[in-house]
Amino acid sequence: MAGDNHTIASEFILLAFADSPALLVPIFTLFLAIYSITVMGNLGMIMLIRLDPQLHTPMYFFLSNLAFVDFCCSSTIAPKAMETFLAERKAISFAGCLVQLYVFFTMAIAECMLLAIMAYDRYVAICNPLLYVTVMSRKFCCKMAAGAYALACLNSLMHTTLISRLSFCHSNVIDHFFCDSPPLLKLSCSDTLLNEMLIFITAGLNGLGSTLFILISYIYILSAILRLPSSQGRYKAFSTCTSHLTAVTIFYATGLFIYLQPSSNFTDNQNKVISACYTLVIPMLNPLIYSLRNKEVKAALRRVMGRKLSSQ
Repeated sequence: MAGDNHTIASEFILLAFADSPALLVPIFTLFLAIYSITVMGNLGMIMLIRLDPQLHTPMYFFLSNLAFVDFCCSSTIAPKAMETFLAERKAISFAGCLVQLYVFFTMAIAECMLLAIMAYDRYVAICNPLLYVTVMSRKFCCKMAAGAYALACLNSLMHTTLISRLSFCHSNVIDHFFCDSPPLLKLSCSDTLLNEMLIFITAGLNGLGSTLFILISYIYILSAILRLPSSQGRYKAFSTCTSHLTAVTIFYATGLFIYLQPSSNFTDNQNKVISACYTLVIPMLNPLIYSLRNKEVKAALRRVMGRKLSSQ
């Protein structure tokens, strides 16, 4: 394993919250509750959209994709983290670490793009309602979703490939509950400048780019809503955007809080808590936001449950 004063790590140790052993069981229970709600909420949203014909629209097509992304992101991190909390040997293989990193990057980038696409969908629906069916065709929606996944996979592949080429020395202990790029880069004895530049470029193009796109879309949407003659029409138009706006606000506010704050401002455990909010809590909240704040989703749930009860 060793040569030329460098170590080729065959596995990493996820330290997680090992320095607070009394909290491991409560943290495990909390993670289990969050993950259970996430799985039921996101898979339930996907099934509901699939089963109810009235939800077979572009808006809910993209929402089902968002639910899929949230489910995959949470499932990539939570099960391994929970195993780490209770296991005596808190190891993850080098290949397993790269796979976890790849899927996490892919889903995070895809979520940025899907939220931007959903903003464009609301823009067309409110600003160009007569052209909505023509512009947001099934074929066009599938192409946009496929493009989001393809670009996310490509970006993630570049990140993961660069990290896989690094040398790791002195320690293979990751002071985190999952394989994330910052703690991995800290362990490397290679030059990580290229990795850091790629992270900066990706964050700029995907994070700030999608944020700017969403802001511009909602400026046009707000302008169109304010021009509507009736207050009832304005309320109805704006109500179709509230769930998306809430999800966007939570996602980007948390992301900006994490990545714009200097890491030295927080202890290691505080960084882990903040990361848990970003990687686990948001995927849990999204289906709740879209179900509790959306009359169409609640009506669809009643219709599906009604059909199920009547068939028994």
